[in-house]
This record gives sequence, C-alpha cells and structure tokens, in this order.
Amino acid sequence: MQTTQDAPAEFIFKLWPKLEANKNKIIGGIIAVVAVIGIYNFIGSQRDAKEKAAGESLTALLMTPPNGTSPGDALAKFAKDFDGTQAAQRAQLQAAAAYFGAGKFPEAQAGFEKFLQNSPGGALAATAQLGVAASLEAQGKADLASAAYQKTASTYSGQPAALPALVGLGRLAEQSGKLNEALSSYDAAAKAGQAGGTLAQEAAMRAAEIRAKMPTPVKAVAPAAVKPAAPAAK
Repeated sequence: MQTTQDAPAEFIFKLWPKLEANKNKIIGGIIAVVAVIGIYNFIGSQRDAKEKAAGESLTALLMTPPNGTSPGDALAKFAKDFDGTQAAQRAQLQAAAAYFGAGKFPEAQAGFEKFLQNSPGGALAATAQLGVAASLEAQGKADLASAAYQKTASTYSGQPAALPALVGLGRLAEQSGKLNEALSSYDAAAKAGQAGGTLAQEAAMRAAEIRAKMPTPVKAVAPAAVKPAAPAAK
C-alpha cells in the first residue's frame, strides 16, 4: 500500500520523463527570460545615462546660452535633440516661457501646447495650460483665452495656477463689459487666495471697484398708509 509520504516522489518520478523530453525548450525559455531581464536592465542603465547627460547639457545651456540664438530657439532645439527625457520636457516649458517673455506669443502658445501633448498629466501641466491661456490673451483672442482660463481654473482647482486663471477670466469679462461675470471671477480669485498674495489682493480691489460702478438696487417703497376719512359734521 502506498504511503502518503511516497505521493510526491511518485509524482516527480512520473513527471521526470516529460522534463527530460522537453528540457531543451525549458532551458531555452529560461535563457529567454534571463535575456529579457538583461535587456531591460541594459535599457534602464542606458536611459539613466541619457537622462544624466540630458540634465547636464540643459544645465550647461542655461548657464551659457549660445551666441546668435534666442533662448527660446535654443531651448526648443534642445527639447527636440533630447526628446523623451525629463530634461527635454523642462526645456520645452522653458522655451515656451522664453518665447512669451520675448513677445513671440504664437510660438509661446505652440510651445505650451506641445508640452501638454507630451505631458498632459504631469506636475507642470497646470502651468502650461495657464501659459496657453495667457498666450491667447496676448494675441487678442479673447474668446479662446477665456475658454482656456476657464479650463485652467476648473481642471486645476485648488492649485496655484487657478488663481491667475480666475483673475484672467475677470479681466477679460471686465474688458468686454460683463461686470457681473467679472465680479464673480474676481470674488472667486480673492477667495482662492485668502492666504494672502498680491494677486488675490488685486482681485479683491477690482471686485470692490466694480461694485462701486454698478448701480445700487432701488428699494421698493412701501405704499403710504391711507388715513380713514373724518366723520361728516352734523
């Protein structure tokens, strides 16, 4: 009678011929797995090396910009040359900001939009979205800028970019004579920046100025009480 202790030995004894027959395939599979791990580690080390080289190159570029090339163009070229690295993403955002500072607003808008395409959920996405809105406003595209500011304020509510977006909404609404909308945006901006800050104070001041311009609601006057007629003299 077979004992319980013999069961594992019998199972292995029956399985061994199959292992012997397919050992080449099994060994080949193991080698393939090891090769994949080795390739992954190699790629990882290459990626780390590329990231390090890109970071060092970006630092050098920022320290000593090339002569005869605008900062925006130099940073945009760097982002293209080191595409796929974190340094390239930072350079792309800095290039857009440099274009904006130089008054090249269409180029700035394109740069901010490209950053969002490559990193839509990154930590700096809110900044890039705000940059798109500001670039549109600077080009005089008020309707598109308002939509972009609204997207920034709603998508990134509670983040630092929401405050200037609300102020931008208020500013554009005020310029178009929509005082109620401007007041609502300024009030929201002042509330969002309750911790303090120049921008929040400016929003509160603009809201107060708008309230001063708006007509005071006319209060309903209660009808005068009718005195009872005096009794006729007898």
